Amino acid sequence: MINGKRVLAIIPARGGSKGIPRKNVKPLAGKPLLAWSIEAGRACPEVDRVILSSDDAEIIATARQWGCEVPFVRPAELAQDDSPTIPALLHALDSLEESWDYLVLLQATSPLRIPEDISACLNLCEQHQAPVCVSLVAAHQPPIYMYHLDGVRLDSVLPLEDRHIRRQDLQPVYALNGAVYVARVPWFREHRTFLCPETVGHVMPAERSVDLDTPLDFLFAETVLASGFAPRTASTPEGT
Repeated sequence: MINGKRVLAIIPARGGSKGIPRKNVKPLAGKPLLAWSIEAGRACPEVDRVILSSDDAEIIATARQWGCEVPFVRPAELAQDDSPTIPALLHALDSLEESWDYLVLLQATSPLRIPEDISACLNLCEQHQAPVCVSLVAAHQPPIYMYHLDGVRLDSVLPLEDRHIRRQDLQPVYALNGAVYVARVPWFREHRTFLCPETVGHVMPAERSVDLDTPLDFLFAETVLASGFAPRTASTPEGT
């Protein structure tokens, strides 16, 4: 709870991952990938409840093993390869008898966020009276150095006349890192997005912004954890 407002965290995790088969239950540094997000949500003092939205029996069993509530099974039509996340979140809200002030989306593919990142996003919404907050990471390359390819020819993303600007004079740019999305529930129900002109951002360091989509991403996350650059908890499943 934050300033008397109730906070629900939802972890969406469907079973049909293509890039990395069974991604959500794949071990990362000795724990199922899903467990990292469950632990971060449960350890955040402002979060009142952490639930899973999934269609998959193994994922559901794993989530419960690690202390996450699973109050419903996600309908198959909301768990297809091309299913967007927003309808699954609205289904989760509609499936609960309780009402909530804040929704927190925790994607299982961002295992290295920490509870303080979730708290920071909630506090930014409160401090700035913002409807939405998202987590960000500093972009590795400014868009001024990026190109499309028109066949084999370079097509600059930004006008070529801006190329004379020195790198150190460029304004910092940031990208969504997928780790934390926060929205006020009434606003979210109406607008069905996390991005709007009033969205505020919480910047996370690169070592906590790993987004796992490929086997190489998993290897990188293992390396980051082994090197000590990112926090690593020593927890175990419930009942062990």
